[in-house]
Amino acid sequence: MPQKSFIPVLRELARAYQEFESFSASHIRTLGLTPSQFDIVATLGNTTGMSFKELGEKTLITKGTLTGVVDRLEAKSLVRRVASPSDGRSQTVQLTRKGEALFARIFPAHLEHVAQAFTAFSQADLDATATTLQRLRETLFAAGNK
Repeated sequence: MPQKSFIPVLRELARAYQEFESFSASHIRTLGLTPSQFDIVATLGNTTGMSFKELGEKTLITKGTLTGVVDRLEAKSLVRRVASPSDGRSQTVQLTRKGEALFARIFPAHLEHVAQAFTAFSQADLDATATTLQRLRETLFAAGNK
């Protein structure tokens, strides 16, 4: 069977994602967090908190893993669980003051770290890449919802 023309694109997309994750994770570990912990702190930053469901959707961390990561962040006094104001049966995860201070310190530092990888690209390159990736995402979404 001849190779499909999109396979090299898929391969490069996966490789680019893996390289980004490795580059990002190496810096996150220097901040004293795991990538999943950073993801939760970054997602909760500048919010009043989120339900476990919402946090899972925004971080793409599975429910079983999410509970353990939140437990470890809670043990570090970076997050707290509070009863949901709209549904007493569920909980909202919020950053503590210590968690908010950590977010304020590490999020800008991590953005600066990640920005280093993009200095070789012009704004036109970045815009074109964003447009192409958005189109790919929308096409995959539409194909999956037929």
